[in-house]
Amino acid sequence: MLSVVVGGFFGDEGKGKVVAYLALNDEVNAAVRVGSVNAGHTVIWGGKEFKLRIIPSAFVNGGCKLYIGAGSLVRLDVFFREVTTLGVAGRVFVDKNAGIIEDKHVETEARDEYLRNSIGSTLQGVGAAMVDRVMRRLKLARDFPELSTYLVDLVDELWRILDSGGNVLVEGTQGTYLSLYHGTYPYVTSRDTTASGILSEVGLGPKHVDEVILVFKSYVTRVGSGPLPGELPLEEVINRGWLEKASVTGRMRRAAPFDYNLARRAVILNSATQAALTCLDKVFPPSARVREWGKLPPEAKRWVEDLEDSIGIPVTLIGTGDDVTHMIDRRKDLGVMR
Repeated sequence: MLSVVVGGFFGDEGKGKVVAYLALNDEVNAAVRVGSVNAGHTVIWGGKEFKLRIIPSAFVNGGCKLYIGAGSLVRLDVFFREVTTLGVAGRVFVDKNAGIIEDKHVETEARDEYLRNSIGSTLQGVGAAMVDRVMRRLKLARDFPELSTYLVDLVDELWRILDSGGNVLVEGTQGTYLSLYHGTYPYVTSRDTTASGILSEVGLGPKHVDEVILVFKSYVTRVGSGPLPGELPLEEVINRGWLEKASVTGRMRRAAPFDYNLARRAVILNSATQAALTCLDKVFPPSARVREWGKLPPEAKRWVEDLEDSIGIPVTLIGTGDDVTHMIDRRKDLGVMR
């Protein structure tokens, strides 16, 4: 079985939490991370907070193999630091064709006033490395001896797992509306962040996919420049308890109420089969840390049911707190659990 987890808005939706939950509660044999170090995924588990920039959030499952896709861009310092910090050496692997971000790419972006002042780039060297990749001069993982023990042909690895009946989880990056093609251009990232683009980075086609899980936060946030329909003033964001900082840059996230129009379009763009919802407790405080659907306050249940009617797919996972375990899992009740 192959499941793909995709961000439904502008990133920061809680994909890391959802992936970690699935890894702990399902029999996941392999997890793949795509994208690059400009996207941080946060996992709070066992009383500890983990901020991940390249290793899959499924690391919490000690029996799960961890992979980085061919379309990803890796910074060696970030990669080796996370491997050591998380203790995942021996079960983390990098596709031999993954791209490598070098110091020159970071320096190039640091000098670019347009990226820094107009677009609000994270300046991690990702865009500059992507330019070199398109121009066919980027060095790949196979060119670095220090990565030799980590290298694999990811397509072969995943195909063997899927062909033997295994379960593969793919962790997308950022959010649908940061897609280079389908987002709020030019205020976007340097890759396609929809399910199709994510699959391309991994090396698997759409017919292999069983589930596309679209992750929405119960309100909308985005970092940096670009349109945000219904954006609230800072004072109102603080009053609602929605003030957040980006995990990579530390910048304040702008916020707006849940956007049904963006959500419906994201379902179409990603061919989503189910939705995961996070931070319900930030909109309905009495739902904090609730783990059973029947114990949610009535107004929260009505809101979720109205959301399902609006977007046309079931909301199967509902996050009600920061920890990975603060999750309502409705998959069996809704008949989508295999």
